[in-house]
Amino acid sequence: MANVLEVNDQNFEETVLKSDLPFLLDFSAEWCGPCKMMSPIVEEICKENEANLRVGALDIDKNPKTPAMFTVMSIPTLLLFKGGEVKEQIIGAVPKQAVMDRLQVHL
Repeated sequence: MANVLEVNDQNFEETVLKSDLPFLLDFSAEWCGPCKMMSPIVEEICKENEANLRVGALDIDKNPKTPAMFTVMSIPTLLLFKGGEVKEQIIGAVPKQAVMDRLQVHL
């Protein structure tokens, strides 16, 4: 995912919680089929909203601490952070428009 930032347990706070723009974080794993379906959608959202939204992806297998902090129980899970707080949670593979409808109110 070219424009999507790689987020990990080490850079999560600085990258996501301290972001000056709303931050959409995609919790996923390499082996997850629905995650692979969401990946191009997340990439499109990133490209189309780069002026007012930051987007990142976090591999839950390599970074277990951050998903545990937000009780991420299933993947893919998208969390929208704004001002250091979770404003939206989207679980599962959903259409792009459904994601945008939920995000629009925060952008």
